[in-house]
Amino acid sequence: MHVVITGANRGIGREMASQLTAAGHEVTGTARDASCDVALDVTDPKQQARLAAHLEDRPIDLLVCNAGVYLDKGMSLEDYTAEIWSQSLAANVTGVFLTVQALLPNLRLGAAPKIAIISSQMASHARAPGGSYAYRASKAAVLNLGRNLSTDLQPEGIAVGIYHPGWVRTEMGGEEGDISVEDSATGLIQEFDALTIETTGCFHTWDGRIHAY
Repeated sequence: MHVVITGANRGIGREMASQLTAAGHEVTGTARDASCDVALDVTDPKQQARLAAHLEDRPIDLLVCNAGVYLDKGMSLEDYTAEIWSQSLAANVTGVFLTVQALLPNLRLGAAPKIAIISSQMASHARAPGGSYAYRASKAAVLNLGRNLSTDLQPEGIAVGIYHPGWVRTEMGGEEGDISVEDSATGLIQEFDALTIETTGCFHTWDGRIHAY
């Protein structure tokens, strides 16, 4: 299986790449710097085109849209700027769409191809404890994007799943997180394996629970 993972240079993305490689799969990882197989700023259409050109006509069986930012963690309402909003939406929403758009020809060549979008429980309308406005809004938007992609791509046999990775002890999640990066990655990979065209559009947690929208 050929897997492409965005944001594979640290945290959950790096651990998923490591586990999938150890299981014998071919993994192409991307990162904004040159620390992975391909340098990719997911918000840049030119870099997306270069990624597609790099892959040429290689099939993609699983695309994991993991790259994202959390710029407003702990930020007070008064400190928000237009740049915080634009950068958050560009990375967490537009970047996912541009990645899917650029790699759709490769996905169409894959065996039972799948797209996994890493969102968050903070996307859920059932949870509104306040704060993290840009991050919450962007993750809600990418959840909506994933569900609509699942509708449009289902006739082509491409399944789309959206996932909450858990509150993970990473640079983004912080040391107070509930679970290790290893457990999150293991659970997510199991969820990707279980994703089918019949369950396309699902919003699941890393440990297999159905999450409220």
